[in-house]
Amino acid sequence: MMSELVLLCLFSFLAGLIDSIVGGGGLIQLPALLIVLPNTDLPLLLGTNKLASIAGTSVAAIRFYLYLKLDFSIVIMAAIAAFIFSFVGASTVSVINPNILRPSILVLLTVVAIYTFLKKDLGSQHLFETARARQIILAPIIGGIIGFYDGFLGPGTGSFLIFAFVGIIGFDFLRASAAAKIVNFCTNLAALVYFIPNHNVIYSFALPMAVCNIVGAMIGTKLAIFKGNAFIRNLFLIIVCVLIIKLTHDIFFS
Repeated sequence: MMSELVLLCLFSFLAGLIDSIVGGGGLIQLPALLIVLPNTDLPLLLGTNKLASIAGTSVAAIRFYLYLKLDFSIVIMAAIAAFIFSFVGASTVSVINPNILRPSILVLLTVVAIYTFLKKDLGSQHLFETARARQIILAPIIGGIIGFYDGFLGPGTGSFLIFAFVGIIGFDFLRASAAAKIVNFCTNLAALVYFIPNHNVIYSFALPMAVCNIVGAMIGTKLAIFKGNAFIRNLFLIIVCVLIIKLTHDIFFS
């Protein structure tokens, strides 16, 4: 029990660190739960993962808020849509097999990686005056689509959010990371509204993991703020490539 908890806390710390900068914490924390607690029902693991994740995500969002000038009206519109459609996505899992979407997600991630790699100046500057009417229309669309995806399938949600806020809304990578944390907090909250009343959280694991996730998120946001856009862009590309490799393995070799 103690060795399992220590191992999960270590992975939760790493997940909080990476996720606070570029997303992708789910690549670390959820697989760790599946490996360390192999005989546990999946809903319990998912609820435990979400509770630990939302702790770090909320701290990262607050720290970014304190350090950055961010257009919260745009972010909040995306966050509200993400909360609502995350519910819809979660309910759709019982109707549609998530594996159907995996090949299209793989293609989309590959396009994101190639586009980001080739466009060297992407996310290097924050475009404060980017057509605001367009931002107001697109923000809830982005939140709705990615929120649905997070509730339905999930891997790479943070990375998709960052890319959307950079490539569509016009944020730089640093502010896109901050915006992604706020939206991701809402998608996690939507899941917990379902998991907690249905007793799908193992609190003896989730609470210590949440503390470690917070510590990782605090260090990660500090790195993001002081290292800047170039650092986030490079780490973003690494995480997206890891996601591509994982999805390729899941689709063709599992």
